[in-house]
Amino acid sequence: MTLIYLVAGEASGDVIGARLMAALRAQRPDLAFAGVGGEQMAHQGLTTLFPMWDLALIGLLEVLPRLHHLRQRLRQTVTDIAARRPDVVVTIDSPGFTLRLLNAIRPLGMKRVHYVAPQVWAWRERRVRNYHGLWDQLLCLLPFEPAFFARHRLPATFVGHPVLESGADRGDAARFRVAHDIAPDARVLTLMPGSRPTEVGRLLPIFGATLRRLPEVVPVVPVAPPVAQAVRAGAGSWPTRPVLVMDEQTKHDAFAASAAALTKSGTSTLELAMAGVPMVVTYRVNPITATIARRLFTVSHVSLVNLLADRDIVPELVQKSCTPEHLAAALHTLLDDPAVAVAQRAGFHDVLAMLRPPVGTPSEAAAEVVDAMLATNS
Repeated sequence: MTLIYLVAGEASGDVIGARLMAALRAQRPDLAFAGVGGEQMAHQGLTTLFPMWDLALIGLLEVLPRLHHLRQRLRQTVTDIAARRPDVVVTIDSPGFTLRLLNAIRPLGMKRVHYVAPQVWAWRERRVRNYHGLWDQLLCLLPFEPAFFARHRLPATFVGHPVLESGADRGDAARFRVAHDIAPDARVLTLMPGSRPTEVGRLLPIFGATLRRLPEVVPVVPVAPPVAQAVRAGAGSWPTRPVLVMDEQTKHDAFAASAAALTKSGTSTLELAMAGVPMVVTYRVNPITATIARRLFTVSHVSLVNLLADRDIVPELVQKSCTPEHLAAALHTLLDDPAVAVAQRAGFHDVLAMLRPPVGTPSEAAAEVVDAMLATNS
């Protein structure tokens, strides 16, 4: 049986991996899967080698205490791949781990695909020179990435962004309000602190203090499984107890009911754009990490919405600007000025059009590339 080995290291990668598995199986029912993934990939038949959340770390100083453990997981994964001899290895995002894995298995001579391009176009472009030979194909989510990697003589294909398949635009506002006893005229505010423990630990207290300046909203927090306990504990001291959302459908219903959102930077900004939810984007990391990052970043925006549009569609309040006072003021503007929300939604439409693949869905486009790699093994 043809074996595909997949490795994902965080919640977004788990979703991407699950959709890729489903698309591949639709083309090749005989496929078998192994590797590292989360709950979504498990639903598609993957038994993970170890808990995916072991790899869900971010920030230079945050990774250091876990470095020895990550090295052990890397050796464990390499050993498993060597024993199984899969036909193709697909690594998904999490470049701190997956690119080291691709390099470690290079001597094994198997086909390698990396899904979600490393964002070296944003910072430390010189790292590209270390990528030669790491993969046979790179699957890009953003339309400008293949040209960037082509300049460095690296194979890359734009397959579209997975957010287009998320269903974020198909929520039911009335169902959400009825289910949680929220009045029709109450203003719902979605807060998205992230899926990593380090993100949640830094942003939850700030979000709670922001809510003290917004007493008129109903707060809703979509919760990723690895941080559920931390979110419950952190939100327990908030002035208004939030509605905690644990599944995708309810999250999309919450989006549909939301007047505005406060979100960390990242894919969540595109999810909210799909749903047409006006937003304020924020982020905060360790101050030393931030100082290093400022010297290395070459882009002027931290949110994908603004980056793709190459202009300020949504406000970005990061690091020193990530304060309850600044966040509350920006949210008040969104909630109280309909023209601001309308302008954001118009910008969302233009950005999302850029993310569509030439044919089919993003998962189908990615599956086509992986299937072509399998064909070269035949």
